Amino acid sequence: VQLQASGRGLVQVGGSLRLSCAASGKIFGVNVRGWHRQALGKERELVATITNNDLTNYKDSVKGRFTISRDIAKNTVYLQMNSLKPEDTAVYFCNAKTHDGRGYWGQGTQVTVSS
Repeated sequence: VQLQASGRGLVQVGGSLRLSCAASGKIFGVNVRGWHRQALGKERELVATITNNDLTNYKDSVKGRFTISRDIAKNTVYLQMNSLKPEDTAVYFCNAKTHDGRGYWGQGTQVTVSS
């Protein structure tokens, strides 16, 4: 499974940005897609996930501001980020997990929120 993330950007506080993650390869076994982020000097953390049944899960601090969604036909997962805050600044990584526990990561994409 190959994951290609896009949508990096610099936005002001309160602004919006949408990240995309396109999957290719042997994706038939993937049952969870998600986004993680890693701020400078901090550990990588889960931001949001979506299952093949469209069940979603969010980090508490992004609930109500971020929305994860997917386009099945395009094998793409999106992360719509609204009301961005400086603490959302990080490198964002998309990932995919298969039903048998294998994980795949895309390259990171930088999101910077300026105050």
